[in-house]
Amino acid sequence: MSNDETPDTAEAPIGGRIVERVADERGVDPETLSDALVEVNAVLIGRHGELERSADHVTVDEVRAYRVEEGRWDDLLDGAGFDFGDDLTAAVEAAHTEHARLLFADAVDADERFEPGELGVVVGVDTAEEF
Repeated sequence: MSNDETPDTAEAPIGGRIVERVADERGVDPETLSDALVEVNAVLIGRHGELERSADHVTVDEVRAYRVEEGRWDDLLDGAGFDFGDDLTAAVEAAHTEHARLLFADAVDADERFEPGELGVVVGVDTAEEF
C-alpha cells in the first residue's frame, strides 16, 4: 500500500488513517483489519439500540460513539461468533476505541475521559436511526 492510500473502510465508520495506525501498532495487516471492522460493523448495526440504552454516547458528524466496559466488547464480539484471533480482536477494539476517544473529545458537553477498562464502540448514525 502506498503512502497516499488508506484501507477502504467505506462500510465501517472508522477512517483509513486510524486503521493504518492501529494495524501498524498491533502488527496486523491493514486490509485484514479493515475487513474485520466491516464485519463487526454489520453486527453493531443490529445492537445499536441496546448500546444506546446501556452506554454513554456522543454523536459527531453522523457517527455515534459509545463508551463501554471491556467485558461488553467481549460480549459483542463473542456473541456474534467472531474468531479473529487475539491480535486482530485487539486491533478491532483499539481502532474503535481510538475513533470513539476522538469523537468524545470533539463533542460539546461530553466527558471525554475513558476510565481504565473502558473501550469505544463506533456506529454510523444514519444506520442507528433506522432502528
